Amino acid sequence: MIAPLDIPVTDPSATCAAAITSAIPTLRTSRTVLRAPRLADFDALQAIMGSQRAVHAGGPSNPVETWGDFCAMTAIWLLRGHGMWTVETRADDVAGFVLIGTEPGDREHELGFLFAEAFEGLGLATEAATAARDFAWTRLRLPSLVSYIAPGNTRSERLARRLGATVDGTILDGTVAVWRHPRPEGAS
Repeated sequence: MIAPLDIPVTDPSATCAAAITSAIPTLRTSRTVLRAPRLADFDALQAIMGSQRAVHAGGPSNPVETWGDFCAMTAIWLLRGHGMWTVETRADDVAGFVLIGTEPGDREHELGFLFAEAFEGLGLATEAATAARDFAWTRLRLPSLVSYIAPGNTRSERLARRLGATVDGTILDGTVAVWRHPRPEGAS
């Protein structure tokens, strides 16, 4: 663990953190719960981002880099009214993370997803990403939604296709494909 996780959170800061956390919407699917990130989720994110699996996301990342990403993706809730959810199975296992985010270089709101290898191939990512996508359209009423995927990241490309997204150009000098999610009929 890195030092910030070893420093205890005590009242009144714990009470403040709980109040902020309670404002983040919880989404439920038949097999997952998308909830506000907790400090205890950092290890799961580092396991994903610190592995070779993160090569398409600019990784592998060391714990300090992952901590910066973890804080940034969580802070987007305060700054923009959307951000990262931790995806838990109904057995309370952290399966991965989904987010509606914006970060430097993004031209539009992004639907992002990162899942632990043990939870791939089970349809959990599709369920969780669908819930986040639907939230983006119906609750946030975003003007557009894309997934930024590095070419060759076949698992993410397949997930984007299952969600109905199609390739619509590139960014960052062609190094990242823009997968556009179609607006559902009736979404304003």
